[in-house]
Amino acid sequence: MRGDKEVIQVLNKVLGQSLIAINQYFLHARMARHWGLEVLNDHLYKQSIAEMKWSDDLIARIFLLGGLPNLQQLGKVYIGEDVPEIISCNLRLERQKFDILTDAITLCETHQDYVSRHLLLTLKDGNEEYDDWLDTQEDLIKSVGVENYIQAQMHDDSE
Repeated sequence: MRGDKEVIQVLNKVLGQSLIAINQYFLHARMARHWGLEVLNDHLYKQSIAEMKWSDDLIARIFLLGGLPNLQQLGKVYIGEDVPEIISCNLRLERQKFDILTDAITLCETHQDYVSRHLLLTLKDGNEEYDDWLDTQEDLIKSVGVENYIQAQMHDDSE
């Protein structure tokens, strides 16, 4: 199947953002684990894995459209040096991804590629959920203080 070149190009742009997110969230997870923040580690690690699955879906779609997935043009990875900065960096990336996803969805609608549009909507839903979680973390840090927030991230009480 031959897809539209513009659609393939925009899918690759979204893929690039997802690949950045995999690396950023994974490193942030391992930083949190190193600091003893197991709850935060688990959440960031799961988000990294979700991004990996979405990247896999994008790669499959690009191949199906006759394109070549571009795993070489990556943008900036935002690395935080402390917990509030990690949350802020991840929120910054999610907002950047949101704009790119919204433009990509519009382009797919224009080219009547509703399968790619559906895939991108799924990614956008995940983006919005994670953005909301990050917003909540920022609000918690402001309301309970960074020390109390960090203490709450040390142990997983569900075990």
